[in-house]
Amino acid sequence: MGNTRHRIDGRKNSSIGASTLLYVSTSKYEGDWQSILHSHPFSELFYVVNGNGTFVADGREFPVCKNDMVIINPHVQHTEKSLRTSPLDYIVLGIDGLAFSCETIASAQDSLSLHTPSGMVYKCNMPNSKVYAYLNIMLEEISRKEENYEAVCQNLLEVLLLCMLRNDNLSIVQSSNTLLNRECAQIKNYLDAHYAENITLDTLVEITHMNKYYMVHAFTRYAGLSPINYLLQKRIQEGKALLESTTYSIAQISTLLGFSSQSYFSQAFKKATGKTPIAHRNEYQKQQRK
Repeated sequence: MGNTRHRIDGRKNSSIGASTLLYVSTSKYEGDWQSILHSHPFSELFYVVNGNGTFVADGREFPVCKNDMVIINPHVQHTEKSLRTSPLDYIVLGIDGLAFSCETIASAQDSLSLHTPSGMVYKCNMPNSKVYAYLNIMLEEISRKEENYEAVCQNLLEVLLLCMLRNDNLSIVQSSNTLLNRECAQIKNYLDAHYAENITLDTLVEITHMNKYYMVHAFTRYAGLSPINYLLQKRIQEGKALLESTTYSIAQISTLLGFSSQSYFSQAFKKATGKTPIAHRNEYQKQQRK
């Protein structure tokens, strides 16, 4: 008779903090997709079961496919787009009480990390992991709602997170809404709502009653961009939407976005995207005709 004992090293303890599983949802593209940018005060894990498409986060766009896991930190505006020829089928977990950090910015075929103005987004492909199995057990527990199913799902979440942390690039930090800088959030909301207006640092000082130097420093730490650069990025993001959804001229769009001239808009747009506004519109229309 053979007997093998595997000893557990109790000195190694990987804490994931006080995270709470809020929900588990499933979605599949069936032709009625409403791709709307939105955000949450909690983190989300987005796992692609099948299909192909793109993920949009704070104006940045990247492809997703089967076995991709996308991590969305709190307050990051995001949405997903599915290819009609290969419909997206995915599972999403809502998790409160934590956020993810990435020590190194990865950029490879199967992994990607983006540091956006609102927070971090990370994608990695997990074809050989047990992620799908854990997620299916969660869905089964939630659908049956047998005794203590909540505890089972919560424990499965912790197992899933610990497995994900085997990726050396990832770490978990505590996330609490009380840690958000109220003044910086106020500035961001103002810029999001009034981006087409003539906004200067003095405008923001009047709104927040903060010292100008401190305000710029605090907002840059909060958003990853200075207030003026965040405003410019917001205008470019809205410019993309207008180029894709309207027939407005470049001059009209530049005025609607609050740019002082068409040439400044074109210059800023090309610097941010690598394309002129006309080239972006033509490329988008070409893709839509496929």
